[in-house]
Amino acid sequence: MSDTSTARRPSDAPATLDEIRTYWDHFLHDQEMSKAEIGSNQWFTDLAAYRYDKLDYLPKVVDFQAYRGKQVLEVGCGIGLDLARFAAGGAEVTGIDLSPRAVELAQKHLAQQKASGRVLMMNAEAMKFPDASFDVVYAHGAVQYTMDPQRMASEIYRVLKPGGQAIFMLYHRDSWLMAMTKVTKVGLEHVDAPAFRTFSQAEARALLKAFKQVKIVPERFPVATKLHRGWKATLYNGVFVPGFNGLPRAITRQWGWHLMIWATK
Repeated sequence: MSDTSTARRPSDAPATLDEIRTYWDHFLHDQEMSKAEIGSNQWFTDLAAYRYDKLDYLPKVVDFQAYRGKQVLEVGCGIGLDLARFAAGGAEVTGIDLSPRAVELAQKHLAQQKASGRVLMMNAEAMKFPDASFDVVYAHGAVQYTMDPQRMASEIYRVLKPGGQAIFMLYHRDSWLMAMTKVTKVGLEHVDAPAFRTFSQAEARALLKAFKQVKIVPERFPVATKLHRGWKATLYNGVFVPGFNGLPRAITRQWGWHLMIWATK
């Protein structure tokens, strides 16, 4: 229930690139989770703490230290929290984002961390990189917010070197959080974005059919919400979270909210 926001965009018309850019310039992920000045060291520290608490699984399944000397591209890098972790591990990092505000903040974050890397404003559906440029492409929460997910997936495949690995995170339609939103009537975070999609596992495999190998592992199980107040949050934190997580993961795994995907070219 910590992934919540406003009601869905009323128009079913296809989103434009400018609409998507404008939205993400205004609604940076989790920007409200710190009272510090935006772009300050404390602001980045607060948002990183919140991110890796909410996504407690992420550092366990993605070894940010394992890519030393590798060319790593992050698609939709946002403010650069994960990008900085790859850089700290010795990867040669490039981040791209459609939002100029995010690009500026990601550059600032890398500088504050004394990490080398480049951050570029670029449309991931039409990347300006030569074929086979990167050893790894990381797209955690980008494909579901683009105009044409298949086009973005194809571009990621194109810029990967043969044998390279793409790491995706897609929102899982058949998940505990989708069920929870129907019961509580609390909307998903950024569901009002100009482009927003969820995927079944079958749809995820179809999206990535060009890849030689695809491994999908549902992740992101309930953690206590720090974003909400009131009786729903109390019931969620006190009853649902411990109850759900008390069940064997072998049973609940299939309902993870995030589809973590490792795809090999």
